Amino acid sequence: MSARGRVLAREELRSWAEAIHRAGRTIAFTNGCFDLVHRGHLTGLEKAAAAADELVVALNSDASVRALKGPGRPILAENDRADLIAALRPVSAVTIFAEPTPLECILQIRPDVLVKGSEYAEDAIVGAREVKSWGGRVLRVPMVEGLSTSQIIDAIKRLS
Repeated sequence: MSARGRVLAREELRSWAEAIHRAGRTIAFTNGCFDLVHRGHLTGLEKAAAAADELVVALNSDASVRALKGPGRPILAENDRADLIAALRPVSAVTIFAEPTPLECILQIRPDVLVKGSEYAEDAIVGAREVKSWGGRVLRVPMVEGLSTSQIIDAIKRLS
């Protein structure tokens, strides 16, 4: 399957997740902007993928990234970011969400494992309570020190 074929609309994602659950397989879920993909992202995705049979990544839409990060972001458009993330080996499926949080995606696919960076306290992770209510778990993965999209953008600005 091509990377583009793993970028799913929300309805497609719901059907895909139902089929995965019916097959007795588990789903890990994570979300983010993934504006400029770097080793820190890949490390986090690898750890998320290791926690379940399949990994779903919900990607903030362009408008959502602008609301979170400010003008000038995202650097890459949502479809480009989605294709890049979908092409990564650990990722099973990608969807784009425009809502302020990924909660609706989480409720639609009912992941077994909700994955976020360790910089987030568990009680601050959107969907943690819901995932735990159906028997799932929350996994907080450590960030790779010194690697963030904002740091990369700042370094590029200093060079220009």
